[in-house]
Amino acid sequence: MHNKTVSANPAQVERSWYIVSARGKVLGRLAAEVATILRGKHRPDYTPHVDCGDFVIVTDAAEVELTGNKLEDKRRYWHTGYIGHLRSRSYGELLERDPADVIRRAIGGMLPHNILGRKMLKKLKVYAGSEHPHEAQQPEPLEL
Repeated sequence: MHNKTVSANPAQVERSWYIVSARGKVLGRLAAEVATILRGKHRPDYTPHVDCGDFVIVTDAAEVELTGNKLEDKRRYWHTGYIGHLRSRSYGELLERDPADVIRRAIGGMLPHNILGRKMLKKLKVYAGSEHPHEAQQPEPLEL
């Protein structure tokens, strides 16, 4: 008797909901764990070409930690499209303006950079405070 390799089918994937508090967690370590769950790599039926991950709610995004001097030294750069218009902001400023975006980008950078990765990122819900509108989904707390 041979064991068959299980390959997930998008129609059969059962999705769970998890909730994580970012309070006191280090940004990169939190992002790596959440990216694994969004991809579905924690499941026995993980299939690389199928989005078989679960939903993740991240609360308290404003209270995520960065180690060392990253709040002042680490910067995010973007270009406006105009000549000489390279802009940058420190992570300290970014966390003040939109803490949810900092976490969303950190996790997005750890997912595949294609249509599948963009689909996975839609299963991530990030909130700056501890309130979220997903009580009806009965999310399980996730200890990282």
